Amino acid sequence: MTTLIIARHGNTFNPGDTPTRVGKHTDMPLVEKGEAQGRALGRYLKEHDYLPNVVYSSTLQRTRKMAELALNEVGISLPIYALDIFDEIDYGPDENKPEKEVIERIGEEALTLWNEKAVVPDGWNADPQEITRNWQRFAHQIIKPRDTVTNQVMDISETVLVVTSNGIARFAPHITEDFDGFSQKFSIKLKTGALGILRFSNDKWTVVDWNIVPVLD
Repeated sequence: MTTLIIARHGNTFNPGDTPTRVGKHTDMPLVEKGEAQGRALGRYLKEHDYLPNVVYSSTLQRTRKMAELALNEVGISLPIYALDIFDEIDYGPDENKPEKEVIERIGEEALTLWNEKAVVPDGWNADPQEITRNWQRFAHQIIKPRDTVTNQVMDISETVLVVTSNGIARFAPHITEDFDGFSQKFSIKLKTGALGILRFSNDKWTVVDWNIVPVLD
């Protein structure tokens, strides 16, 4: 059995800052609260016995730092594999723009469709089919872990942690082959610092829970 934990990175803005739509071309660090969210993620994993065997992040510093803080809190040392398939999407003309300006350009309806159905607004450089295929290939890979020495498939249970961004995480439940069912049950948007849990058992992926917000210290 494979358990896939998908976490969204923590806050990149302080109280009083004007939040902007941070995409793949805006490599911002975590702020103090964001780092606290990283530690909270680690505590959640430890308290619920989701100790990761392998950890992935995007290539952006906010996700790598989130993963590092979580591992430190758990008390285990693992390499963090940074993959660009987990980089946030490119928001095109709305990259790093305040939400008010984004809504003025694309409209409220387009933003609602993005948040509820993962329909990409005009101008954003993101291919839902490609992102979905990336998740599907990744999911297929992790259900067959291999020995690093012999390269033989191992029959073991494994927990995989992926720290990514909101625009990428929402497509992960496509691996269940029932995205409509998922979107009717859950809000597809992961909150900042939140996580979702998927599990592969009996030859299929299911969403165990979504949008879990770990308690801050």
